[in-house]
Amino acid sequence: MNYRRLGRSGLKVSELSLGAWITFGGQVGEDATRECMEAAREAGVNFFDNAEVYARGNAERVMGTAIRKLKWRRSSIVVSTKFFWGLNEGPNEKNTLCRKYLLEAMEGSLERLGMSYVDLAFCHRPDPETPVEETVRAMHDLVHRAKAHYWGVSEWDAAQVREAYELAAKHHLHPPVTEQPQYNMFCRERVEQEYQPLYRHYGMGLTTWSPLASGLLSGKYNAGVPSGSRLATPSLDWLKQSVLTADRVEKVTQLSFVAKGLGCTMAQLALAWCLKNPNVSSVITGATRVEQVRENMRALEVVPRLTDEVMQRIEGVLTPAA
Repeated sequence: MNYRRLGRSGLKVSELSLGAWITFGGQVGEDATRECMEAAREAGVNFFDNAEVYARGNAERVMGTAIRKLKWRRSSIVVSTKFFWGLNEGPNEKNTLCRKYLLEAMEGSLERLGMSYVDLAFCHRPDPETPVEETVRAMHDLVHRAKAHYWGVSEWDAAQVREAYELAAKHHLHPPVTEQPQYNMFCRERVEQEYQPLYRHYGMGLTTWSPLASGLLSGKYNAGVPSGSRLATPSLDWLKQSVLTADRVEKVTQLSFVAKGLGCTMAQLALAWCLKNPNVSSVITGATRVEQVRENMRALEVVPRLTDEVMQRIEGVLTPAA
């Protein structure tokens, strides 16, 4: 495992990390969560991503329980959580980044995780109704009070991120150090174009999510939607409609031949492709089984095989000439 600095901060995170979205506390129970986390840690993963809203708080509970049962040294791992949607219906308890919510939500997450601090606290989405300065000051206070070591944002546009950095600089506050955007072969513009000035001017890091485009880039949907798969879940039909298109399936089918030529799986190719971007600090993976974790970790072996020629071939499939 290689470790990359999170932007210009001194924090080092594993190139591949393990996240809890959809899986932990929902599809995956406590025992399987612990087994997946243990397999990831054995491969060198030190970053484990979570959020208050995942499985309505249960993902934090099962992750915290797994860490305690595995008896990991707390300082050896990096744990994150994220805030925005909330778990309750009050006007200051959902879809907000106001100071009241952020400070109280952090206490709830720490209780569920069984920890005194998280390493990374994210503002899970932008809040157009709360002044950015209020949010930045609240996140600064969470760091100042040692509830979090660093903070970041997720799926903010470049202008919103820039405002947060500039307000932090103006008022001598802890700035965000990272963004957490979706990034994969089918979702590229924000990471590769919109955020470019932020890497140069502010040293912003990236912990990216959905590298397999909700499983599409694993190749398992090339012949349809298998029963028991994520996109076969009725509650995720909205995700199926946005992800599974004929054009994308055809491209994955073509890319599968590239993967075969490299001696790797389609999933490993997709993960390795994300890691080729030098602005990416860590690629967050997901898994429901130990075997998936181990397969994903082998993507590290594929990165050196992605020569300029191979990357051009991949680009030819993704963006064919008109």
